[in-house]
Amino acid sequence: MKLVRSVAGVREALMGPREEAMRIGLVPTMGAFHEGHLTLFRACASECDVAVASLFVNPTQFGRNEDLARYPRDLDRDMRLAEEAGIDLLFAPGVEEMYPPGFQTAVEITELGLVLEGASRPGHFRGVATVCLKLFNIVEPSVAYFGRKDAQQVAVIRTMLLDLNLPLELRVVPIVRDADGLALSSRNAFLQPDERRKALALPQALKAGMEACRAGGGSEAALAAARRVLDAAEEIDVDYLALADLDGPTLAGAIRVGSTRLIDNVLLDEEAR
Repeated sequence: MKLVRSVAGVREALMGPREEAMRIGLVPTMGAFHEGHLTLFRACASECDVAVASLFVNPTQFGRNEDLARYPRDLDRDMRLAEEAGIDLLFAPGVEEMYPPGFQTAVEITELGLVLEGASRPGHFRGVATVCLKLFNIVEPSVAYFGRKDAQQVAVIRTMLLDLNLPLELRVVPIVRDADGLALSSRNAFLQPDERRKALALPQALKAGMEACRAGGGSEAALAAARRVLDAAEEIDVDYLALADLDGPTLAGAIRVGSTRLIDNVLLDEEAR
C-alpha cells in the first residue's frame, strides 16, 4: 500500500491506472478504522482494479462545540488495517493541503442538508459535500463507497452527484453492528461501559420500530414504537427521532450519552436496501 500526502502525489500515482482505463474505487473516511470501514475497503478492493481510501479528519464538518480535537487519530494503526483490507493507496492529507490559504468555496445542499443532522449540526453537510467533491475531483474514481449508517450523508452525496452531473457510481454498504446491536462508529470508543449499555437504547428503539412496521402498522407505528423505547431509556438525551426518505423510508435517530453523540437508522422498506 502506498501512503500519499499531497493532491499532486495522488494524481501522479493514479495516472497510469487511469490511462489504462482501470476501475478506480474510493472510500472517503476520517480514520479511526473499525470493521465498518474495513467492510467498505474489502468491497472496494474486490470490485475495483485500484482501491483508494482517503483519511482526513475534515474540520469543516465539525461545529464549534463538537469533538474535533478529541477525534481519535492513529495513522500507523489505520495504515496497517487499510493495507490488510486490500487498500492500494491511502491519501492522508493535512488540513492546508485540502484547504490552502484563501480557500473560500463550498457546496451547499439546500433542502436535504438542513434537516435532521443538518438541523442539529448547522453547516455539517456543507463541510461533507465540499470535502467529498474535492476528493472526487482529486481521485476521479469510477465508484465511491459509503456506509448506510450515515444514511443522510449518503442521500446528500447522491443528491450532489445528480445535481452536478458527476460521472460517478455510488455504492452503499449495509450497517455493520456489534453483537449487542450497536452500530459501529469511531465515537463508540468514547463510551464508558455503563454509557455503552445506555446507548443500546437507540438500536433497540429502531428495532422496535422495524418490528412494528413489519407487523403491518406502517411508518407511523414504527415511529411511535421507537419513541416509546427511547422515552423509557435512562440517562440519554434524544436529539431527534424521525421518519425521512433517505434512499427509502427510513427511521433515523440521534442521541447523546454523556458527552458522546451517536446516530443510527433502519430502512423500513427492505426491498429499497
